[in-house]
Amino acid sequence: MNKDIRSISELILNLQTDLHGFHEDVWFRGHSCFDWQLLPGLYRKDTEISETSLLTRFKQSASLLISIAPKDDFDWLFLMQHYGVPTRLLDWSESPLTSLYFAISEEENDDKDSALWLLKPTELNKLAHIATEEKNFIPSFDDEYLENYSIQNINSNKRVEMSPIATIATRNNSRIQAQLGVFTIHHLKKKPLEELCAQNEIIKYRIPKDSKTSLRKELELLSVNKFSLFPELASIGEILNKKLS
Repeated sequence: MNKDIRSISELILNLQTDLHGFHEDVWFRGHSCFDWQLLPGLYRKDTEISETSLLTRFKQSASLLISIAPKDDFDWLFLMQHYGVPTRLLDWSESPLTSLYFAISEEENDDKDSALWLLKPTELNKLAHIATEEKNFIPSFDDEYLENYSIQNINSNKRVEMSPIATIATRNNSRIQAQLGVFTIHHLKKKPLEELCAQNEIIKYRIPKDSKTSLRKELELLSVNKFSLFPELASIGEILNKKLS
């Protein structure tokens, strides 16, 4: 039975209850439709184009448009994800308010309930046998744990399927910093993250459709808006146009 979130205060109460006694990091992700699954963009596409081909084509066109060349294929994946190319990455945030914003910001989906997902990244990583004595350890993309998730290693060994893992990356642009962005990355298993979890790694909350308008007003009062999460000139223009309408 999914718990409902109808207000910021109800979100806080749910988190206090569900995280009681848990003292490690938690991440969040918002979906504007409750039925959407935790499946990365690459695995949502019914296409024969491989990840390698997507990467090659993206590099071909993007190389002259970027000032600092990505150092490896993981950096290229971040760039592809940033600009809407499907990858094996799923975006998460360390902020529940950021993810709540994304869950309710698409007004075209106001006729549907939304979802707020909570992930315990260290618990997820235990399923991939990543466990150390270091409290709250989460590997970065430079860590040896991620080697098996690189495009090269996946292409060279397609017989081994590994569990998705939670990982952190350098926040090298203003958007990912503002959104407190973190990631999970899938391996070869084309199954939603929630179907690959056991019991205590993930929680799903329902945001009833009739609560979206009031929740937007509460987020606005807390200055969680388009500009705070997308600190770009286009966001300023969009916000000012809304004030004039």
